[in-house]
Amino acid sequence: MVSKSVALPGSDAPASLDYIAYEPAHNRVWVPVGNTGSVDVYDVASGNFTRVDGFKTAEREYKGKKRTMGPSAVSIGDGFAYVGNRATSEVCPVDLTSLKPGKCVKLPSPTDGVAYVGSAKEVWVTTPKTQTIAVLDASKPDALKIKTSIKLEGDPEGYASDGTRGVFFTNLEDKNKTVAIDVATHKPKATWTPDCGEAGPRGLVADAARGFVYVACTDHIAVLDAAHDGAQIGKLDAGAGVDNIDWLEPQRLLYVAAGKSATVTIARADDKGQLTVVAAGSTSAGARNPVADASGNAYVADSMGAKLLVVPFQP
Repeated sequence: MVSKSVALPGSDAPASLDYIAYEPAHNRVWVPVGNTGSVDVYDVASGNFTRVDGFKTAEREYKGKKRTMGPSAVSIGDGFAYVGNRATSEVCPVDLTSLKPGKCVKLPSPTDGVAYVGSAKEVWVTTPKTQTIAVLDASKPDALKIKTSIKLEGDPEGYASDGTRGVFFTNLEDKNKTVAIDVATHKPKATWTPDCGEAGPRGLVADAARGFVYVACTDHIAVLDAAHDGAQIGKLDAGAGVDNIDWLEPQRLLYVAAGKSATVTIARADDKGQLTVVAAGSTSAGARNPVADASGNAYVADSMGAKLLVVPFQP
């Protein structure tokens, strides 16, 4: 696979990038950029960005260095995208048609991952500083309200939702655990150990058709069987520097980008949860957190280059 790179508009390298998302309805990739206070929306067909501005930024100390923080996560909902702003602890709706931001809701703790749970018309937001998940009522999609908070026994990292079984998953990065939460009751129902080592687990995705959970460790993927108490049934080596991952259900494809090894891997899962690499290629140092479009192409956030990498998939 050969990737091309598209520069983020108005952003100097390195850019502050984390969670990105693919929007099927308009065939677009949403890229929150913390240091520019914008969400850059990439139109796949035209290859052009539309920049959604107006998000607040703030300078924070991170690992001993000053860093400009702002919008850092996005999830696509019903007619709206939901943007988490790490600088202000807010979640803001953005109209998918007009690309205009709506009224933000402020949380008690800084946001990390943002996930729209369509079956419940809720937005779930991981807030690791308080070891909680904030649950927002999105029944009026442009008027979010705080509904409840789910207390966890560690720092939540990553998210996945199985709409078929009504289960939400997150990892506890500091405890090397994966937690299954009942969407209806908002209560944890099971805790598993993915054996990710001292660095702990990062992102994860749910294979709803087969009941498997693919957990990203920093250098491999662990396959857990939700129907058998999270038993580990498979593993895929993926290079160093893995963070968030993506899953394309119709084609059974898993997408992994390793920032330290500068590689991207696409693997297909069988009915037993075994992963077989079907494509692999080089990216850039630090590039991570891929998302896939409906055709199987991958888009990878390149923070060091302030770019979006486009990786075509040819089955």
